[in-house]
Amino acid sequence: MISTQDWADTQRLWDYHQMGHTPQPCSVAIGLGSHDLGVADAAVDLYKRGMAPLLVFTGATSPTTRERMPRGEAVHYRERAIELGVPDSAVMVEPRARNTGENIRFSRDLLTDAGIEVSSALLISKPYEARRAYATARKLWPEVEIINASSLMTLQDYVDSIGDVRMVIDMLVGALQRLLIYPEQGFMISQTVPADVITSYERLCQAGFTSRLVRDAKGQILTRSN
Repeated sequence: MISTQDWADTQRLWDYHQMGHTPQPCSVAIGLGSHDLGVADAAVDLYKRGMAPLLVFTGATSPTTRERMPRGEAVHYRERAIELGVPDSAVMVEPRARNTGENIRFSRDLLTDAGIEVSSALLISKPYEARRAYATARKLWPEVEIINASSLMTLQDYVDSIGDVRMVIDMLVGALQRLLIYPEQGFMISQTVPADVITSYERLCQAGFTSRLVRDAKGQILTRSN
């Protein structure tokens, strides 16, 4: 049962995770692998609007995608894009990445090895992963202009599309934790997290939405040092 307070806190995290970038033409569009085929749909829409001449899909599998996407996230994304009319020649696949940092690094290396110059990139993610993806790319690929993009939808619409409200809340909470702890570990740039967002995050943790949190070797939830 999701309480009124839980839902309000989830909405606050949802709003914070999105950055509101306006798509603009870029050298490439990179779709970050996940359980959500909507990322591929968003990439196709941007391609058809002339926002990028090339799509790169990146991602292996994870516990949440192994059954849904047995051939790997990037491969399933590519198949979806071709099904929707994108020519095979306009799609590249990076099938090894297992986290956001690897998504960025391996895509960067793939493009470099192919001799493709990149000055700007549309970084396409699930709506609630926009800020994490941006912060990671700015750390690992600082010379490239990063524009976030994702499907435009409300929190309720997204929950309906996934069909599992608890999983969505757990993932929103996990994404917020990473914004707090990963800058200290060198994985992404630091961003200001408003006090009310942190309060909502802490309430959701206390309410038990913790399955996607990073823990230490003793099973303790990791927190930032200050």
